[in-house]
Amino acid sequence: MLAWFSTDEGAAPGAADRLIEDLATDLRARGLAVAGAVQRNLDLGPDCACDMEIVVLGDPGAPLRISQSLGPGAQGCRLDTGALEEAVARTAPHLDGAGLVVIPKFGRQEAMGRGFRDLIGRAAAEGQPVLLYVPRQQQAAFLDFAGDLAVRLDPQALRGWCLDRFAVPS
Repeated sequence: MLAWFSTDEGAAPGAADRLIEDLATDLRARGLAVAGAVQRNLDLGPDCACDMEIVVLGDPGAPLRISQSLGPGAQGCRLDTGALEEAVARTAPHLDGAGLVVIPKFGRQEAMGRGFRDLIGRAAAEGQPVLLYVPRQQQAAFLDFAGDLAVRLDPQALRGWCLDRFAVPS
């Protein structure tokens, strides 16, 4: 099952990332087997785009910076696709035995068949529940990918859904 959520149009930047990280931290603190990755956005001030990094759950290595500094006024995509692929490769070995897999998002890379897409498919095929954020711009591509495995959740329902996967009372 692929549970996904989106945020309201007026949500603060990075709200979905903070929600997933807080949830994964809470579940792991309860001793639950949660694998996957979370994204952190590091604020660099009002005139700078944030730095983005991926933290692989259960991996002792340092977080991977997945954004590139393109300089002032740059308009291009800041994602470092090589670093994203490294994050996926570091995430994959930690999935075995997990009762829940969290993925930062189904973004543009996943919509194009890259990024975490194969890992999401692998986890779902092996019967592991997967929770992820899907931005509005990628919802059609995600639904084409996930089909009837996709279950949309309200952000307030995420914790309960996750705990149900482990049969733990809220």
